[in-house]
Amino acid sequence: MSDYYEIRHTVGFEETNLVGNVYYVNYLRWQGRCREMFLKEKAPAVLAELQDDLKLFTLKVECEFFAEITAFDELSIRMRLEELTQTQVKFGFEYLKLDGGQERLVARGSQRIACMRGPNTATVPARVPEALRAALAPYSEASVAARGPAVLRPVGAGRAS
Repeated sequence: MSDYYEIRHTVGFEETNLVGNVYYVNYLRWQGRCREMFLKEKAPAVLAELQDDLKLFTLKVECEFFAEITAFDELSIRMRLEELTQTQVKFGFEYLKLDGGQERLVARGSQRIACMRGPNTATVPARVPEALRAALAPYSEASVAARGPAVLRPVGAGRAS
């Protein structure tokens, strides 16, 4: 098992600006998409709670850019658990361009979310749901540390001995 959750994405023309590189807001959209797909695949019970009164408030989002990407670039967006408190979760994101069996880090970001419950006029902080805690457990610092440090390598490359 890897220490991250991953989605793959092919950049489309609609995600680029007049110059031809990816418009910055798309990196934030991809963070949201990665988080949503994680919930769908790993914590579907949380989706049911979102239909009830659970709310996931995004408190902070950031992204640092290292290289430009353009239409039809193949990407891996990888999400890791950085911090888990009673009411909040902080995710880290890496954006890797996949090219000819190689991975190149093109951006890195993070987002912090808070769990809230109650009607819109009286929303209060709430504990991170147990279903989400369970889904995040394989990505906790203890689990990651037990597997050893993550190293970026060419796609398909084996571990060094």
